[in-house]
Amino acid sequence: MASGTVQVIYIKHDKSPHRRYPALRLGEDEHGVWLGVPDGTVAMVGTQSVVRQTGHVQLVRPRAWWTALFNAPPRPTEVYCDIVTPAVWSGDEVLFVDLDLDVRRRRATGVVELLDEDEFAAHRQRYGYPPEAAAQARSAAAWLVDALSSDTEPFASAYRPWLAKVR
Repeated sequence: MASGTVQVIYIKHDKSPHRRYPALRLGEDEHGVWLGVPDGTVAMVGTQSVVRQTGHVQLVRPRAWWTALFNAPPRPTEVYCDIVTPAVWSGDEVLFVDLDLDVRRRRATGVVELLDEDEFAAHRQRYGYPPEAAAQARSAAAWLVDALSSDTEPFASAYRPWLAKVR
């Protein structure tokens, strides 16, 4: 995979658009592919255009049912993980199907939270998530809560040099 700009695309299970934004392919290490999203990047959230004021880096881990965003200060959320289907790369695009659950770690307190369980339950019924996808989503969320709480890499410091590249 060449360096350059990557289109990051999230869709919902029914294929409706969720989020889309350009990112810089920064490199790869033992954790996966690192993408950089500089301050001021314009993103599409649903059908709305939004300017991301604070940059972040995103880790795309092979075969993982999650992707992680590592935010620069002053964002109050240090790490935000989306529970998604494993990434599908196609040329300069990476596609995720968002499965609603999210895990975040707050910067000031270090508190780790599992988010959107109600949305996951509602969408699981509405969209008919396959049982294996639902089980993988729950398993990934539980693993992330533990990993973020215990500073397992890449959540302790491995992301910092990558984040410095977009600051």
